[in-house]
Amino acid sequence: MIEQYVWDLQEVDETQVAVVGGKAAHLGGLSRIDGIRVPAGFCVTTDAFRRVMAEAPSIDERLDQLSRLNPDDREAIRTLSAEIRRTIEGIAIPDDLATAITRALARLGEQAAYAVRSSATAEDLPTASFAGQQDTYLNVVGATAILQHVSRCWASLFTERAVTYRQRNGIDHRTVHMAVVVQQMAFPQASGILFTADPVTGNRKVATVDAGFGLGEALVSGLVNPDIFKVRDGEVVDKAIAAKQRAVHALPTGGTQEVAIDSQRQEQPALTDAQAVRLVQLGRRIEAHFGRPQDIEWCLVDDGFQIVQSRPITTLFPIPETDDQENHVYVSVGHGQMMTDPMKPLGFSMWQLTAMVPMHEAGGRLFVDVTRRLASPASRAGLLDAMGKGDPLIRDALETVLDRDGFVPSLPDAGPGGPPAGGAPAPIETDPAIVTELIERSRASIAALERDIRTKTGAALFDFLLEAFEEHKRVLSDPLSIQAIMAGMEATWWLNDKLQEWLGEKNAADTLTLSAPDNITSEMGLALLDVADVIRPHPEVVAFLQGVEDDGFLDELAKLAGGTEARDAIEAYLDRYGMRCVGEIDITRPRWRERPSTLVPVVLDNVRIFEPGAAERRFEQGRQKAQQKERDVLSRLRALPDGDRKADEAKRMIDRVRTFIGYREYPKYGIISRYFVYKQALLAEADRLVQAGVLPATDDIFYLTFQELHDVVRSHQVDDQLVQRRKDAFQSHHALTPPRVLTSDGEALTGAYRRDDVPAGALIGVPVSAGTIEGRARVILDMTEADLEAGDILVTAFTDPSWSPLFVGIAGLVTEVGGLMTHGAVIAREYGLPAVVGVERATRLIRDGQRIRVHGTDGYIELLP
Repeated sequence: MIEQYVWDLQEVDETQVAVVGGKAAHLGGLSRIDGIRVPAGFCVTTDAFRRVMAEAPSIDERLDQLSRLNPDDREAIRTLSAEIRRTIEGIAIPDDLATAITRALARLGEQAAYAVRSSATAEDLPTASFAGQQDTYLNVVGATAILQHVSRCWASLFTERAVTYRQRNGIDHRTVHMAVVVQQMAFPQASGILFTADPVTGNRKVATVDAGFGLGEALVSGLVNPDIFKVRDGEVVDKAIAAKQRAVHALPTGGTQEVAIDSQRQEQPALTDAQAVRLVQLGRRIEAHFGRPQDIEWCLVDDGFQIVQSRPITTLFPIPETDDQENHVYVSVGHGQMMTDPMKPLGFSMWQLTAMVPMHEAGGRLFVDVTRRLASPASRAGLLDAMGKGDPLIRDALETVLDRDGFVPSLPDAGPGGPPAGGAPAPIETDPAIVTELIERSRASIAALERDIRTKTGAALFDFLLEAFEEHKRVLSDPLSIQAIMAGMEATWWLNDKLQEWLGEKNAADTLTLSAPDNITSEMGLALLDVADVIRPHPEVVAFLQGVEDDGFLDELAKLAGGTEARDAIEAYLDRYGMRCVGEIDITRPRWRERPSTLVPVVLDNVRIFEPGAAERRFEQGRQKAQQKERDVLSRLRALPDGDRKADEAKRMIDRVRTFIGYREYPKYGIISRYFVYKQALLAEADRLVQAGVLPATDDIFYLTFQELHDVVRSHQVDDQLVQRRKDAFQSHHALTPPRVLTSDGEALTGAYRRDDVPAGALIGVPVSAGTIEGRARVILDMTEADLEAGDILVTAFTDPSWSPLFVGIAGLVTEVGGLMTHGAVIAREYGLPAVVGVERATRLIRDGQRIRVHGTDGYIELLP
């Protein structure tokens, strides 16, 4: 069985990662592609690694210790991983294994120079590249040196960086094994990296070539800046030639050394344009073979290219699949819905089935194709105007695409466009009874859904749900509901525009909307203050809640003094709002009713920070501020030329905004209420599948689309491998940052603010709630970890309605995502919190605990010393 330890590279391919590791599997696949030259070599398999590891039982104990360490405990990881490496390097390679390696060397030429390269089983994978985690040794000469370096490669599975990478990615150290590639050394004139898609923009049609003189180590180690060639459609479209002062060359006796490059050669390109184009043609062949964009290491030897590595580019955002070759422009749904995290398959398929417009999935996120609307001049203006009001960065990104000649086709106008920008609001009476009627209609529809779904199971449930989705869409598209929403939004825009024009006042509507009636989301935050009022007088209940760790705590409360009242208050809150949660547009996310412990930290903050009766006081103070602002605005307007007309118009718009702006939040509440009903029915179906032995766990249904789940219920058969692939994909989607705008070329655009009216060093965003506030930034990515003090400024990636209970205890708000009419902005205005949203990378640029000043009127944040 000696030969099982060593395989020739030409004997392996991508299906054998478990035996030869990712790098060797890819090299074997490369060697089979017509016209691709790969230096000859062989692979020492993972069986050899396992055999050597078995020689040192002490490693097992150390791996247990390692797995228990915190990924941030650098010192402990450094010490323990160094011990493991020393142990592995000290193990003598068994004779039969050493013989197998030296025989393979003899076939290739024992005195030749070789590269000895690590090839781990978790390496060069579609979801994680592990680039640079393990070691490579160049120009190794002689059997003794090669055996020594094979041991070093095995040991490099436990470099500090590799261990930390695995721990951060949740990968068990025991599941990763190391093979080693021994490959004839190439002595190139030039070498470098080829990305078959632009790694910065994501554009799949632009390849990027990085090139330098000598061995590629000079580039990889950062010793020199590379020449950069950008190639599209068979020609170099851009290039930057660097001054390359150093190179790495192989020594005749083995090893490598840095050498200075002759001053006359330093600014010469490492490749000609023709060579760069030829290299990209080879890259396209490799990309086609592996089925996705590649990061390729190449060497130029005697005017021929040799490929020494190819791995997937894992950082690119995927492109929605289409059945045509046309250009497409997609806008992110998550940026409008304030949820840019990836969704599970059941989540995005349910949103697709219940949405008003067709949606495309990529990277676990949803996108809307706006190509046709951009192609027609009339609809383009309306789209850009709407996008600009919602999120100026999306508008800027779309304008960037439109500036590209010919990317978006030009179509004739289909007919008359919508109302011109800034035109009169939709014709609707300003009557609170309209809102009352709309809310009652929604409640009646949900009550009917709850009643009718109770008797449905199996295939009949799915038929019923498909009909329910039609009713869902009918409620969403109710013309009166849309008119009410638009009336509130357009009145807000009108007031901001006109009061700035007439009175020179920015964002005046922010104060005029304080404590607007019928806002289900702001009521939700205030209602949790009322829950705190019930709990506050009972110290035993407060002490008990401070130790809550699981979701069965409600049953325990009744045993405490005051616990029954506390439980009843929380239960009543959950009856009204328990269908909500962070990321609620994904039906698979746990709701508050399913995980009530999520609310406990917020309730305790409210108990600590506020006095009894705070909810009613807060609402009344806001209402009085809004009334005072109205009186002030109208009196100032009357003092102007033509003042009575201006004041009368403003009064009509103030009444309209106060009547309708609160309703803006209700349709989402209705959607999420319906979602909870759907979810409970589907989970009951999942329980039946588990009991029948079809599924191992109820949560597995989350990794199937609605249609796939329907098929499983009908057939009582499930593809376990599909479920596992979906779980792996969902994990990998977390590492991707969704763009605001994405093109069918793969170009990911985030947009930019074109402003020069802010102080140097300030972070720019969208002003959504007026006022200026200075305070301590609390950077919070998980609502359950909020630990807020009065006066804190919440900094987070996005806030959907579920975050509003936190808003009552903060002084200001900063988010990375959002626009003037997204939920966080509406609630910030209702509570009178200065807020700036759409601040790119805010959670990374602002440190937790740092003092900041939020300019909610002008839309920027100052970082204070």
